[in-house]
Amino acid sequence: MTASIFNQAAQVIRLTQAGTPADAALRETLGRTRHSSAPAARREISRAVFCYFRWLRWLETKESLQKQVAAALDLQTRFDRHPASFKTETLAARAVPDWLKEEMETSEAWLRQLQAEPALWIRAKGAEAAKVASGLGDCTPAPASAHCSAPAAYRYSGTRDLFLTPEFKAGLFEIQDLASQLVGHACTPQPGQTWWDACAGEGGKTLHLADLMQNRGLIWSSDRSLRRLAKLKERAARARVFNYRAAAWDGGPRLPTKTRFDGILIDAPCSGVGTWQRNPHARWTTQAKDVGELAAVQQRLLDHAAPALKPGGRLVYAVCTLTRAETTAVAEAFSSTHPDFEPVAVFPTSDPGPRSAVFLWPQEHNSNGMFIAAWRKK
Repeated sequence: MTASIFNQAAQVIRLTQAGTPADAALRETLGRTRHSSAPAARREISRAVFCYFRWLRWLETKESLQKQVAAALDLQTRFDRHPASFKTETLAARAVPDWLKEEMETSEAWLRQLQAEPALWIRAKGAEAAKVASGLGDCTPAPASAHCSAPAAYRYSGTRDLFLTPEFKAGLFEIQDLASQLVGHACTPQPGQTWWDACAGEGGKTLHLADLMQNRGLIWSSDRSLRRLAKLKERAARARVFNYRAAAWDGGPRLPTKTRFDGILIDAPCSGVGTWQRNPHARWTTQAKDVGELAAVQQRLLDHAAPALKPGGRLVYAVCTLTRAETTAVAEAFSSTHPDFEPVAVFPTSDPGPRSAVFLWPQEHNSNGMFIAAWRKK
């Protein structure tokens, strides 16, 4: 790896030390060199930055950032070759913040998954899935687990910049983590139904719902951020998704529409612990107090959105975190205070259980961690 890579990685890290999230710092730094640097170099810089945060507590802080980055990359290589050489006790003490042990069980398998480099998943449009995978190459279909499957999900292991491919520009696939895709399948939306993606963000799950609905019916997509909704509009145009309406919603009791829905998805803001393999910088910026504050927000979102569901409608709650306070505690509180909602199977067509609340663990799916719960309005 060249000195230039180490220097640019150090530049990104300095931006994070000033308060910029790692992904934004990478966009800022790499955006200035997009036309002058090769995609391979940009990938190496991103990898170096994420390795630095993944192995942060192993590094000598008195060394220069360049030397720390080099040491982190060496640790990553050693872990990839011989993961057993890292003791579980050491991983528990160094790979995650100290407050986490009060919020969840940290198993050996999960800790080791955190230190591995993450998989890249795409979601091909249903009718074009096999053709897209063949055209891109280096695509492996997601295996079906005991309780869920994502037939249009492929793990991409190639080196192409996917955003520059003709298939992406034609709207034939999205870059979407496997766990996020499974949330869409948990919704089981049907063509012609009316759904509400209440915390839509930039629209990844809205686009998936539209694909599952064969672009028929209607999806209301709301978010408190107008910038995110503008990005959703851009993504929907590229993907040729037209059966949606975007509206701002701050999560309060005043809803963006008087429509009553066949289904509501609340992909709520959360601490993001489930994304720590992909975004190791967040391990060191998320605080214990955030968990409690976000759990209260999640409960309010469910309370305020629930009245918009039709009798017999489906409510799905999803968070990309694994803390008790934001997952089972929120689901149990909602069930206890809303007797007109009954828990139902998260994956009704494939789970032999079936289970009304499911954890998707990174070490089981090679994806982000996710919690999903589902109810039916009586």
